[in-house]
Amino acid sequence: MPITRFADSGHFEPRTIAALLRTSTAEIAMTVGLGKDAVQRRTRIHSHKTQRRLRELVDVLNKVEPRFGSELMAYAWYRSEPLPGFDGRTAMQLVQDGKAPQVHAYIDAVDAGVFA
Repeated sequence: MPITRFADSGHFEPRTIAALLRTSTAEIAMTVGLGKDAVQRRTRIHSHKTQRRLRELVDVLNKVEPRFGSELMAYAWYRSEPLPGFDGRTAMQLVQDGKAPQVHAYIDAVDAGVFA
């Protein structure tokens, strides 16, 4: 799932992300810890915070998509699978709390066989 599939003119587009993941822009906002306005108002879509959160979502999905075979399965994992060592919190909950680097570290550790 190339990152460029989610971007338009150098910015991540919530509508494009939502369409590819077969969900709504409001749902995308919730999954990255933003309000609906952040993904509906053009000025807010292009804000640093909104773009950073959308990039965090896309980066995590890109990292795990090969393991699951589809972006939809990767998105399902992101939203629902509790991660060991994080008090049963999901990747989505960690990203919502601004802890995307910990999600990446966890995925890297799994890929290296640490949690195998």
